[in-house]
Formats: sequence, C-alpha cells, structure tokens
Amino acid sequence: MRVIVLGAGGMGSYAARTAAGLSFIDELVVGDLDEAAAQRLAGTLGMNASGVKVDVTDHESLKALLTGADAVLNSVGPFFRFGPPVLRAAIDAQTHYLDINDDWESTEAMLALHEEAHSAGITAVIGMGASPGISNLLARLAMAELDEVDEIIAGFDLDAAMPEELGDKPAAATIHGLHQLSGRIRVFENGDFAEAKPLRRVDFDYPGLGPRCGWTMGHPEAITFPRSFPDLRSARVVMTMDTGNRIGVRVVCSLINAGLVSLERAAAWVERLEGVGKPVKTPADYVDELLEAGKAKLPPLFAIALGKRHGESASAAAAVRSAPPVGMGGATGVPLATALGVIRPDGECKRGVFAPEAIADPRDFFDALAPLCDPVCRNGDDLTIVTRSWEATDLATVLSSRP
Repeated sequence: MRVIVLGAGGMGSYAARTAAGLSFIDELVVGDLDEAAAQRLAGTLGMNASGVKVDVTDHESLKALLTGADAVLNSVGPFFRFGPPVLRAAIDAQTHYLDINDDWESTEAMLALHEEAHSAGITAVIGMGASPGISNLLARLAMAELDEVDEIIAGFDLDAAMPEELGDKPAAATIHGLHQLSGRIRVFENGDFAEAKPLRRVDFDYPGLGPRCGWTMGHPEAITFPRSFPDLRSARVVMTMDTGNRIGVRVVCSLINAGLVSLERAAAWVERLEGVGKPVKTPADYVDELLEAGKAKLPPLFAIALGKRHGESASAAAAVRSAPPVGMGGATGVPLATALGVIRPDGECKRGVFAPEAIADPRDFFDALAPLCDPVCRNGDDLTIVTRSWEATDLATVLSSRP
C-alpha cells in the first residue's frame, strides 16, 4: 500500500512514524511545503520513504502527487482554510483520505462532498485525531450504556491542546483554537442547528465526579453527532482551561471580534500567554490532580451521553486513562494513522465522507491504539474507562488503578 502523509510538522511526523509501523504499508511519501523538512522526516522512518515538496493550495500539483497512491493522511491545517480543497484533490485523484480536521465550517463543507466521494469510489474519514476522533469514539462507548440518548457532550482540556514548541509563526492548532472561540459557532440544541457565541458556560454532572462545567467552542463533534445519531436533541463541545488562561483568551477573542487584531497575531500572543514549551502534562499528571483532596479535575478528554436507561433518566461517561506520547502531536497524529489500519479503506468499506463515529468500530480502534500509548495499555478495555450514573464510582480511584 502506498500512503501519502501531508505535513511534516508536529502532528504529521507522529502520523508518519505510526504509519511506518503498519505492516501493510509498502511505501510512504511525506509531502510538505518545506521540502527539506519532508526529507528529514522521511529519512527517520526506516522504510521505503521519501520526502517531496508540495503546495496544498495548488490543486493540480497536489492531485498529481495523490494520483496512484492508495491513501492520504492529511495533517495540514488550519482546516477551515485547507481541508476542503485537499479532500477535493483526493476525490479527483481517487485516493482514500483521512485527516484531523477540527473546524466545524470545513466539516460541513467536506460532508457536503459525500456523493462526489462515493461516486469516485473513495472513503474519506474527517476528524480522526484526539478531538475530534478519540472523543467521537468515546461518545460511542458512553452511548452504548443507555437505551435512549438525548444529549452528547464532548470535552477536552484546551491547556493540554497547546503545541509543545514555539515556532517562527503560530501553530495552525493555535489559530484554529482562537478561530473557534471567536465570532459565531454552529451549535445543535433543542433538536436543531443554530449559530451562537462561543465561551458559554455549560453545567453538567460527570458520573464518578459530580457537578462540573465547561465552556463552549466551535468543533466538528457538534456537527457530526446529530447527523450520525438523528434522535439526538443536543450535541455540544466544551473545553476546560485554567481560570487565568481562560480570562486571557476571552480578552484576546474580544479583540479579534472587534477587528483590532488578526488571528495570527492573537495566536502568537496566546502561545506566549499560555506558556508553550512548558513540560507537557501526561494522563498520569491528571490522575495525580484527581487524587488531590478537593481537586477532582475533569479528564483531559471525555464524552458524556445523557438519556434513559430502563425508562429512567441516566448518563454515562467515557474517558481514556493513557494517551500516545508526546503531547498534542502524538495524541492527534497517532490516532490518524491508527485509524487507517482499523478502517482499511482499500478493502471492503463504505464509500463517501464520514465522521469517525459513523465508520470506525470503537472497540477495534481502542484495541489498536492501546499499545501505542504511554503508559502502554493491554487493550481497549484497559485504555478506556466508562462510568455510569447508576453506579457508585469514584473516577479518581478508578483512573489510578489498572484492571
């Protein structure tokens, strides 16, 4: 199997290294605007790999690169700018496609290409990183505990989603984050889509922790969950953040909304405000915080399903006890390549454009991801932890123990 990895940066490098370990891949090509970076990464993969220069905004040259490849793993963001055109090039090249798209606008635009992808005979999976990606499949696990599901809340720690290193220009992930925390976002509430301001407080009860809160931001899960599960009445994405950082981000976003600062300039400020380059927190760090008296913190990545069980109101939550190393790059890039091995679009597979929850089996995915985490987990049951409102469970205790 010949696979193209677009992007030689923090996320693409983890996707490429993970893909290099998949036995069914015979050749890897790393494409990046920086040819030297692509070649350096290719040189570390220890297999039939090469690095080439590619401009993803040049449709014809991108199509030429993708033509003849079996699949492309796209890590080039921000996706509200680059996602739809790269997918269109993959459709034109008849190349299967997976990405880490984390913007709601591009999610809507790319889902709209479903029929074109189906006609071309390709499978496209959008948003197969941490959030979206792992979060979508955690939602599937939580939903399986209930008879009826009315609402899904996906959440993550935005502090943990900061890039690990400062570069010459702001990371695409930081630009994405501010874009989805400013302006207007798409939400799904009361059975319908609507536009709303981000950074609205959402209160909820996390099984095993009790009452908690998060703040809304624009994200693909709020777009894809209602399409994948038509009976839902609400689907929201919330982020958590240290209070000081959240206040600072709110101020910066108000400047963006007023047109006083660009996204790029604001992103540079935020990366310094939040201390990019600090030691990256691990899941074990969060367990330590959970165990501290009076500091029961939410997991860094989770999903909650609310509805009914046996006719009574109930909820269930799912989280991961470990994650791929190191930081956001590993947590996002590793799942992207792992999904290629689970979904195998070159075989018998649904054709068209899909969110992770609509095509990936969560059990198979977490089984494949578990040995790639640090600390290593035996399987999906070891990696994930599900808590239920009808059971007396202390999440901190469960997370600190191993099955």
